[in-house]
Amino acid sequence: MHGHQITFFTQQDRMQGQQPLAQWLVDEARRLGLRGATLNGAIEGLGHDGAIHTINMFDLSDQPVQVTLVVERRLFAHLLERRVSLFYVKVPAQFGTLGDVSPGHGRPHTG
Repeated sequence: MHGHQITFFTQQDRMQGQQPLAQWLVDEARRLGLRGATLNGAIEGLGHDGAIHTINMFDLSDQPVQVTLVVERRLFAHLLERRVSLFYVKVPAQFGTLGDVSPGHGRPHTG
């Protein structure tokens, strides 16, 4: 299949409604029927505005966060409808699956 790999960059304290923006993106991907999303937190990052964003032992709110998805066009239309403001990188991707990726595959049977 062909689509795009998109990585969104944000901070832990950015919100979409009552939810952290990064988690909201993962939840929206699930709701839209997208087949995968990965949320990663970083120790430090340089924002597109030139500011350093970092975590410390007492405050995680400025932690850099990225969400990576492999998608088709409908996600962008959805984000534009919701007026989401967010920096991203989008690259063409060919994707698929190898082997049996059904839930529980490769785990010992306990029944």
